Amino acid sequence: MRWLVGWSSAATGVATGSSATGPAAGAQARAVLPVGAQLLWGDPDPLWAVGDWRPDEVRVVQADPETRLAVFGVCGATDDQLRVGLFAARGGALRHLTAWPGSYTAVVQVGRRITVTGDLAGARPVFHTPWAGGTAYATAALPLADLIEASLDVGHLAALLACPDVPEALGAGTPYEGVRRIPPGHALVLRGGTRDVTSYEPTASLAVAAPQLAPEQAVDGVRDALVEAVRARLAGPRHAPDPDGLDGLDPGPVPGMGPAERRAARGGPAPGVGADLSGGSASGTLALLAAGLPGQPGRLGGHGERLLAVTFNDRATAGVQAHRDAELERARSIADNPRLHHVVVAAGEEALPYADLDSGPLTDEPGPSLTTAGRHRRRLLAGSADHFVGHGARQVLDAHPARLADLLMDRRRRHLLRPVTALAKADGPSAHSVLVPFTVYRAARKLARTPYPEGIADAAWRLLERQFTDEPATGGAVDASLAALAWCRPGPAARWLTGEALAEVSVRLGEAATRSPAGGRPGERRARAALARQAADHRVFEQAAEVRNQRLHAPFLDNQVVLACRALPDTLRVQPGARAAVLRSVLAGAGVRDLPPGWGATSHLTHTAAVRAGLRGAVGDLVRLFDAPLLADAGLIEARVVRKALRAAAEGAPLPLDGIAELVSTELWLRRLVARRGTCWTGAEAPRQRAVAAGVVPRARLS
Repeated sequence: MRWLVGWSSAATGVATGSSATGPAAGAQARAVLPVGAQLLWGDPDPLWAVGDWRPDEVRVVQADPETRLAVFGVCGATDDQLRVGLFAARGGALRHLTAWPGSYTAVVQVGRRITVTGDLAGARPVFHTPWAGGTAYATAALPLADLIEASLDVGHLAALLACPDVPEALGAGTPYEGVRRIPPGHALVLRGGTRDVTSYEPTASLAVAAPQLAPEQAVDGVRDALVEAVRARLAGPRHAPDPDGLDGLDPGPVPGMGPAERRAARGGPAPGVGADLSGGSASGTLALLAAGLPGQPGRLGGHGERLLAVTFNDRATAGVQAHRDAELERARSIADNPRLHHVVVAAGEEALPYADLDSGPLTDEPGPSLTTAGRHRRRLLAGSADHFVGHGARQVLDAHPARLADLLMDRRRRHLLRPVTALAKADGPSAHSVLVPFTVYRAARKLARTPYPEGIADAAWRLLERQFTDEPATGGAVDASLAALAWCRPGPAARWLTGEALAEVSVRLGEAATRSPAGGRPGERRARAALARQAADHRVFEQAAEVRNQRLHAPFLDNQVVLACRALPDTLRVQPGARAAVLRSVLAGAGVRDLPPGWGATSHLTHTAAVRAGLRGAVGDLVRLFDAPLLADAGLIEARVVRKALRAAAEGAPLPLDGIAELVSTELWLRRLVARRGTCWTGAEAPRQRAVAAGVVPRARLS
């Protein structure tokens, strides 16, 4: 895990690492250092880069000894552009720091003022906590929890399980007491130890919708942003993982194994650049864009510098053989591009979800990706040192069902015809198909007429009354859309929480409804919350499935791409197949027009089949996991209820599989956190206690 950390203190005249004297807080700050850190600047407000950062991932420009800018990650700006951004930030203009291609975190120091920018999606969050008379900040929550010896925030864990995509329930908290997160689209500003969180997004009118671009112009903007995002990655140096002595060398020919298989067995990625190629529209678009841009997009030392495209072939889901074969055939058709080198990674039951849960790293926060990390790591091991993934495409391009209410608020009723007609056909012909358009229209109209505080209060009431009937259990398109037509709703795991946990989350929602902030438009607000949830899951995925010497790149979560996708008109988004149509136009504008039949089809069916197969195979281990769960010790669940649900789901009962994944992953994360030894800090005044579930589970479990 890579992170940056620093702090702003009220002390003056304190030099990090020096023998200067000062207040007690300054002395404490001097005596604490992050383990394995690289100091970027010291003085009263130091900044470190911690972890295996590449040299090109940390850039610092300086105008004078008290004015400097550090950029962490992939940033497509030149040094001159960084200096312009530094001068703009010195005057208070923060948007210049967030408009460059790539995915990065910017830290600006102007005298004693420190500014740290987050991103629009939330894939690069910023955390902060009071410490030593000032404020410490980092891009990971666990190091700050270590610094202040924090306990777990059980209320936040309850909200994360009950309402994972509801910002009103989660607030600015984290799983650690005292550690706070800045919202997406905001920056943390520190002045002499005091902190302020400010938005750098343009303010839109709450009464009138923002003017929308013409569809063709908006799609052109998405194409330009995606091309720039991919180009920013290709413009960087090519990285070849260094072998660790003799163990890292290729052992030579092995019967039945090619170079890719031998490398995967050693546990290292290939040199150069690669991409996922699942046969879907998002990963296929990134692979074709990266392969088609001028220059040398791919492998070091390869023939023609081809891009390495990796496809995962799941052989354990026999029930959806036709769908799996269709995805594989589409991937092979796309890989016919002469600038692509195609590798198919085949796996069986050993790579199903919930397999091999005993091994895995401790992530910064819990997330559903913990249940599938081993499965994805097999694919990533066959990838490249820089690997493109299509995460976030659905959230930034597709229309959230609540956007139907936005269309009604804009008096665009005729644009509801195509989406509601498509919904009526999605679940197949039935006796109620004729009533679906009217039912969806009525639900959208009700949402458009429901004030924001009333919608939040209704969700709080549903939690108290355990009203989860709107939660789709079988994944029907109509039921899912009707359930999503609300300001907020309980999550899939809420039905298994205790009454006390649900009551606490209900209080959180009730307080948010009482404050009655400006709610904006329901569709836009729900879409942003869904994107933030996906970005948080992607961050956990990066850490859980991490391969040494490999970087995952998700261009759809970049600021530039998110802004371009937000400019897409709602009337374009709500059309059936909108995501595939937009990406097809993006590729056509980049010169790629020959796409295989069925391109743009979704893969939900194969994913659900794999989850169910993995659940059936691992049900025994999962039941034992919940024999004495830490979640029950914390008062969040009743173990027997969850064990019963696990057995029922393994037998095919129509229960929400996403909720089961959230429960299992949170329990796994708690166990790894409790079993952890050591701390992120060193020095004479370093905290001796790691961040643990103190007061949440019996002390006997922590020894």
